[in-house]
Amino acid sequence: MTDFSDDIEKCLTVLRSGGLILYPTDTVWGIGCDATNEQAVEKIYQLKQRPGTKAMIILVAEERDVLQHVAAPDLQVFDYLEATTKPTTVIYEGAIGLAGNLLAEDGSIAIRICKDEFCRHLIKRFRKPLVSTSANISGDVPPASFAGINEKIKNGVEYIVLHKQNEENTAQPSSVIKWENGKVSIIRP
Repeated sequence: MTDFSDDIEKCLTVLRSGGLILYPTDTVWGIGCDATNEQAVEKIYQLKQRPGTKAMIILVAEERDVLQHVAAPDLQVFDYLEATTKPTTVIYEGAIGLAGNLLAEDGSIAIRICKDEFCRHLIKRFRKPLVSTSANISGDVPPASFAGINEKIKNGVEYIVLHKQNEENTAQPSSVIKWENGKVSIIRP
């Protein structure tokens, strides 16, 4: 097991104080914050120069975390997710207990159950979901590795995770689906 305990502790300090982190996820590098803190979410919109009307993804560690933040999810979605190999984000109706400026206009929220060891550990220790939005200025292509992240993004966060900075894999964003009445609508393959 990789020792990333120092990164976790530093992330927790920043997240608890309403700050932003730059961290590796199960897909691309992300800008993250406490998904229940409206001021922290606003900092991400400003850093990315992104319109506040564009909702962002949140990461959770387990299925039960989804149940805490979605009013009445169709439990069949979990069987679908078990069968997928690519990280998949699901848009759920009826978000609860999250920052209001994080939600889509219709009250929905995009949630991914993260399988990455570092992210799962961080989320479990934090005991709240994390915002995860690609580490780029809105409209720019998400960087495939840490080396490609814009300096404005790096300078705009309170902590940059050291774990995985030297990896050169070409990460891809997650698939995004909407699950309605047992049917899948693919938003982003």
